[in-house]
Amino acid sequence: MEETNERPPVFKTWNGWYIMVITVLVAQIILFIYFTKYFS
Repeated sequence: MEETNERPPVFKTWNGWYIMVITVLVAQIILFIYFTKYFS
């Protein structure tokens, strides 16, 4: 018998992944806007 050492998924559904990705992208956009205004 083969044993699988797969870790359980972080989120139970795909919606959790979508929310995380959108949150990270929005945070990056806000940070880039802040850096652009700060260093201009």
